[in-house]
Amino acid sequence: QVQLVESGGGLVQPGGSLRVSCAASGFTFSRYLMSWYRQAPGKERELVATITSSSGRTNYANSVKGRFTISRDNAKNTVYLQMNSLKPEDTAVYYCNAEGVGLNLGHDYWGQGTQVTVSS
Repeated sequence: QVQLVESGGGLVQPGGSLRVSCAASGFTFSRYLMSWYRQAPGKERELVATITSSSGRTNYANSVKGRFTISRDNAKNTVYLQMNSLKPEDTAVYYCNAEGVGLNLGHDYWGQGTQVTVSS
């Protein structure tokens, strides 16, 4: 019953903006660390951004700092990634990840991903 469903991907020009979303169900969303990962063609999957389950503190990969913003709405069981000033190197499949904390430590869930293409 656990599901993470990404949406909002698409084609955008360099310098443009896009917001991807991840809708969660089947687990206690508010008790999980949420992250966005991405995987570009021929490259390893990399961590893009993380937001904690309690305080909402965020962390970002150096490559996206100042351009991307991760946020979560626990009432809607949804995590977002706002992407601004997009570059061609941001092109990738973006994946949502949920990692349990506290009593849910050891639980780890992944979505199917949403394609983001930055091209002129």
